[in-house]
Amino acid sequence: MTTDPDAIIIGAGHNSLACACHLASHGWKVAVYEQAAEPGGAVKTGAYTLPGFRHDWAAMNLSLFAGSAFHTQHGKELAEHGLAFAPTGNPFASVFPDGRWLGISNDVALTTDRVRAFSEADAKAWTKLTTDFPSEAETIFGLLGSPMNRRALSSLGWNTWRRKGGGGTLDLARFLMMSPRAWLDQTFESDHIKATLAAWGMHLDFAPDIAGGALFPYLEAMAGQAFGMVLGQGGADTAINAMVKMLEAHGGSIECGTPVTGIEQAGGRATGITLADGRFVGAQKAVIANVTPAALLKLTGGTGDARHEAAMQGFQHAPGTMMIHLAMDALPDWKAPELKQFAYVHIAPSMDQMARTYAQAKAGLLPDEPVIVCGQPTVVDPTRAPDGKHVLWLQIRMAPGTIKGDAAGKIKAKSWTKAATPFADRALDILEGYAPGTRKKILGQHIVTPLMLETDNPNLVGGDQVCGSHHLHQHFMNRPARGYADGTTPIRNLYHTGAAVWPGGGTGAGPGTLLAKKLAGK
Repeated sequence: MTTDPDAIIIGAGHNSLACACHLASHGWKVAVYEQAAEPGGAVKTGAYTLPGFRHDWAAMNLSLFAGSAFHTQHGKELAEHGLAFAPTGNPFASVFPDGRWLGISNDVALTTDRVRAFSEADAKAWTKLTTDFPSEAETIFGLLGSPMNRRALSSLGWNTWRRKGGGGTLDLARFLMMSPRAWLDQTFESDHIKATLAAWGMHLDFAPDIAGGALFPYLEAMAGQAFGMVLGQGGADTAINAMVKMLEAHGGSIECGTPVTGIEQAGGRATGITLADGRFVGAQKAVIANVTPAALLKLTGGTGDARHEAAMQGFQHAPGTMMIHLAMDALPDWKAPELKQFAYVHIAPSMDQMARTYAQAKAGLLPDEPVIVCGQPTVVDPTRAPDGKHVLWLQIRMAPGTIKGDAAGKIKAKSWTKAATPFADRALDILEGYAPGTRKKILGQHIVTPLMLETDNPNLVGGDQVCGSHHLHQHFMNRPARGYADGTTPIRNLYHTGAAVWPGGGTGAGPGTLLAKKLAGK
């Protein structure tokens, strides 16, 4: 009798683990192999600066995970395995050079009043968006959680048409194609409000003028106000640890520090994997690869389908990110003290600045004024630092994976080894301008360059934290290629998952969950 597992999963990121847990809960024998020393991929937590200070390596916001289909179905069991959330009603804010700020909280009246302080007309627009959000969210979340296949799209299209009518459906389609700037310019008059919302596009790879990017500023604004934000209690790795325990409780296994060097085939069907130590492990039902499209080709030696191979070879990645982890004696003294209550503070003062930063990074230049996402997790979860101390989680967006030059003309280094410190200093100088004295509060610092992110996790090519551009040409039914958004590949029994596959990046575990449900039949 064979001892081969039903499914082998390559990679132990959160999509892999969600897929593994769902399959195992439906009776599948699942084995996961991870090249890194620990599971989690970009979702992990560690004491990267000083003992007692817990920093989220890359992903911090678990709102998508908390609201995911996977958590909805398995949340009770995950909680039994230690999953714990730390919610906040003050998810994000933006600060501006003129000393003003705008914060989005889940108190509708308070947030609307903040908007009104910038523009009465914008307060009316905000109220309309707030009123319409429940009905709009039903359609949008239905789309984002839908398998990208003909049957699901036909059903979703028909239901949307029946609910919204022809005009409303076409308006939705138009909105989904809009750039952040186009939608924001048509909706608001205040440049401060536009910049506050446009900053969310930069979390993916939607600079203000990129078509298809309006959806993300809209959803983050409305969902942030409606639901707040959710962090992981003690660190984002609470989700990973709980899924590992759940998988093991159902008889599954995870082997870390074990690179996969090949996906074996016979008769057009995936039969198993070869490990770096020479072992072959067979799979009875499925080999599931949570890898980049380029890595999928490398592992298989080719999929045998010219169109699919061309799509994998041509898959485009977003610009990179640099992380700065700071152990702090105290929170930054923002010029607006109210900012100390928010989980995120964006330093992205205008849409023009964001567009310039994106263009510079795409051109291989270190941006002269990078966008800064200042995460303040200990505002929400004090357990991440010793009593009275704090951690800051800084994302520096955007950053080129390969440096060709410096937009400011000051940093001569073209290797991340030498450019990391001066570029980090540039970001900290910007932060210091909004919160004077921040540097004096730093107890420990750890810089993570785009190259370090990729070295740690090969799926983050060039420091691309979302494993591939979400621009329209490789999103929806085109992620990662037309006809393969459901995780199938031209090789039978070989499946593709992870952020490179629909519905893409983020901590919602959508790709892994959709594939698991497809394979398990429920």
